[in-house]
Amino acid sequence: MKEKVPVSVIMTKNVIKLNKTDDLIKAEKLFKKHKIRHIPVVDGNKIIGMLSYTDLLRISFVDAVDDDAEVVDVTLYNMFTIEQVMAKKLITVSPETTIKATAEILSENEFHALPVCLGDLLVGIVTTTDLIKYLIDQYK
Repeated sequence: MKEKVPVSVIMTKNVIKLNKTDDLIKAEKLFKKHKIRHIPVVDGNKIIGMLSYTDLLRISFVDAVDDDAEVVDVTLYNMFTIEQVMAKKLITVSPETTIKATAEILSENEFHALPVCLGDLLVGIVTTTDLIKYLIDQYK
């Protein structure tokens, strides 16, 4: 297995992102439409946070059994802003960070996604799924 491969090789470059002024309803729609679990939050082009689908689950009743579950979600989502719910203390990696170093950061911190940045500028995202796909490709 190659040890010095940069994370830019496996990262997603066309990142789905949210602006800090977007609402949680938009966030949920993006999670579901794109079948993703993490969305970086930006202010202009500067990364300021990361919102995960789990963050939404913490404040909603997504699995409510009554027919009004969607109404309950909308009401709850309107009570919070993205900035209140997102993770603010981010660890980022640069495009040159090795895949190995990225995997170590993810496993040590129990993260499932990391923003890839040049300074504060978001240029990609790498997830545990990207790492698993890379690992599988090594055995082909």
